[in-house]
Amino acid sequence: MTDLNPGARLTGVLLLISLVAMIAGAAIVVPSGLTLNPADPDAALAAVGEQVGLHLTELAFDILGWLALTAAGLVMAASPHVAPRPHLTVLAGGLLAAAGLAGLLHDAGNLALTRLSTDPVTPAAATVATAVLLTAKWTVNLAGLLWVAAATATAVGVPMPSGLRGAGIIAGLCGLAAVALPWTTAADDPSEASEQLGYALYLPIMIWYGVLGWRYLRRQ
Repeated sequence: MTDLNPGARLTGVLLLISLVAMIAGAAIVVPSGLTLNPADPDAALAAVGEQVGLHLTELAFDILGWLALTAAGLVMAASPHVAPRPHLTVLAGGLLAAAGLAGLLHDAGNLALTRLSTDPVTPAAATVATAVLLTAKWTVNLAGLLWVAAATATAVGVPMPSGLRGAGIIAGLCGLAAVALPWTTAADDPSEASEQLGYALYLPIMIWYGVLGWRYLRRQ
């Protein structure tokens, strides 16, 4: 029996790679204190400078995760013909690919911070680090918003069991809460606890896409 969608297995593999890579990256960041608060650039530079190898390892996993998510979105958008509402499948894939690209921009900022951490800490370096960190934080917030929109379009437009569809809506709401979280602390310095809460709120949407990827992978 042939696949109903020639790109389904590839989409599934890519979504599962993204899930595993992102969870591996988060497992490094959270316990090591590398969440990098833009309100304290000196501490962020010191943390990266003291753990450059760990920081680069985490970035490698994160880049792999966002790359796989981008590729999965592109494959999904390129293979909409088997869906009852192909325009929504194209939209879902496009939004997912856009989320992946925004995530890669976030990682580019964190990679730039690695270079800054090798220089002596000066007021000028701290100013540049603050700008880089803020850009990286708001870029990943954009990625989260696009991810939520992609999950919503996927749940509505892609054929799946009603239980998985409902779980997608719930996961999207959790992701939306993660997107809104930085706005609730805009007037104050974001705490490490709020950073870790953001990671936790993105976890349901990551897992949901992983389940969807497994379903794609097994489809025949």
